[in-house]
Amino acid sequence: MLNEVERWLTTRSWSVTDRPLHQILAAKQRTKQTVSVVLPALNEEETVGDIVAIIRHDLMQQVPLVDEIVVVDSGSTDRTSQVAAAAGATVVHRDEILPRIPTVPGKGEVLWRSLLVTSGDIVCFIDADLKEFSSDFVTGIVGPLLTEPEVDLVKAMYDRPLGGAAGQGGRVTELMARPLLNMHWPQLAGFVQPLGGEYAARRSLLEQLPFPVGYGIELGMLVDALHLVGLDALAQVDVGVRKHRHQDGQALGRMSAAIYRTAQLRLARGHLIRPALTQFERGDTGFEPRTYSVDTEERPPMADIAEYAERKVA
Repeated sequence: MLNEVERWLTTRSWSVTDRPLHQILAAKQRTKQTVSVVLPALNEEETVGDIVAIIRHDLMQQVPLVDEIVVVDSGSTDRTSQVAAAAGATVVHRDEILPRIPTVPGKGEVLWRSLLVTSGDIVCFIDADLKEFSSDFVTGIVGPLLTEPEVDLVKAMYDRPLGGAAGQGGRVTELMARPLLNMHWPQLAGFVQPLGGEYAARRSLLEQLPFPVGYGIELGMLVDALHLVGLDALAQVDVGVRKHRHQDGQALGRMSAAIYRTAQLRLARGHLIRPALTQFERGDTGFEPRTYSVDTEERPPMADIAEYAERKVA
């Protein structure tokens, strides 16, 4: 491991217990920064309500840490929107945000558009499929941004059990993202969960970054933030254990293809030979091919969008 990464691990890797809540609240009051929590959601009616309710109770009603909770529904066919609203979130549909630009499917698309419907100086992203959720996820990653002015982006790190086995979650991280980062961006080798969906950042950083529209968003954001603000502006915080819904192997294959494509563009900004992935499923007559397109689109930095600039002026 690079000496720089070893040093970073001692100076920019923390535990949620390193910053008591009273210290975080004092820093928020002193700096007068506002905090938005965003949950991108697609058919998450079973979990989104509990997450919103816990954040509201612990960090809005009990203490004034979070200023707004926004759930961006990316086309749910279940009761995600109704459940989230009933729990106290502001719910916005993806297609209602920046309608002049047609939407495309993908998590990164939702996160990018969320910048237009939130106002916080700090934006905290939380996946909507978490089970046994704790508000430590929010305080852990928001805390350093309030107490450490030189830090611009904070990722959560945690254990990810799979089927009762500890540490077996995060298969795409271990098989795709970690090798890519270690080989091509070794400064980022210290991140325990580079693809984790729980992270917070200053709006001033997020609005300068391009957003891959799909699964490549987390890797792309890390790499681009490294180049823009440097390693010491990035950090991670241990928040314990993350339990969530796991995807099947073929879905993970498609995720891996999108992540590889995101890395490829950042390595060369070159021509994609074949932006598609063929997988196989056994059918009545044997193995049948299924070909899926790989996300090849990225949204520009939000600072380049006229509507966003107009909103900031207003």
